[in-house]
Amino acid sequence: MKILHIPCLDDNYSYLIIDESTKEAAAVDPVEPHKVLSVAEENGVDLKLVLTTHHHWDHAGGNDKLKQLVPGIKVFGGSTDNVQGCTNKVENGDKISLGANINILSLHTPCHTKGHISYYVTDKEADEPAVFTGDTLFIAGCGKFFEGTAEQMYQSLCVTLASLPKPTRVYCGHENLQFALTIEPNNAKIEQKLSWAQCQRNRGLPTVPSTVEEELSTNPFMRVDNPEVQEKVGSKSPVEALREIRQRKDDWKG
Repeated sequence: MKILHIPCLDDNYSYLIIDESTKEAAAVDPVEPHKVLSVAEENGVDLKLVLTTHHHWDHAGGNDKLKQLVPGIKVFGGSTDNVQGCTNKVENGDKISLGANINILSLHTPCHTKGHISYYVTDKEADEPAVFTGDTLFIAGCGKFFEGTAEQMYQSLCVTLASLPKPTRVYCGHENLQFALTIEPNNAKIEQKLSWAQCQRNRGLPTVPSTVEEELSTNPFMRVDNPEVQEKVGSKSPVEALREIRQRKDDWKG
């Protein structure tokens, strides 16, 4: 399994997941279809699937155009999310195959949108899982609670995604390390990762992927079970802390 990141718009990523044995590929959130097709052609792969995390334009807005450019392509999206161009609706636990070796598990991770899907991807021949988390999980952050509650985001982040194997690579759209440091200013792992991320950006390199293990040590939204984090934000429960941290992020001007 090979994964390519494709910068799109101002600060988004689309991705290509490639089964190297069959040269079949899936595109994740291909908001700029021509860019995605160009990368597919450069790598000599046959685009078969679109995995859409949620219905917002900056993730699903390229689906209809891609369907015109690649007749017969299957477009997957959450069953309750009204995804543009969707041909195959998925729910939590649904499985999708790509090529000969790649399995994709749909995980319902609602809150940012009610039908948001994260895609957990494994290769039969390699122990290097990956998860594509759209706008539910960011590097050191999470998406706004547009269509859900703190309780739902806690379940999505701290139960569903946190339970994936720790080495799982996390491919998302955004990074919130500077804000994370305002919640845990003494967290050396956040400081180290922020320094690394700044070096990456200065060199024109991506800050994705992260890993589930890294997020559990640097992402305040996934650390709300920690009594120290709860105390820092004046909360008495994980869900209350998550709600408070998201409110602070909404108001943050950094």
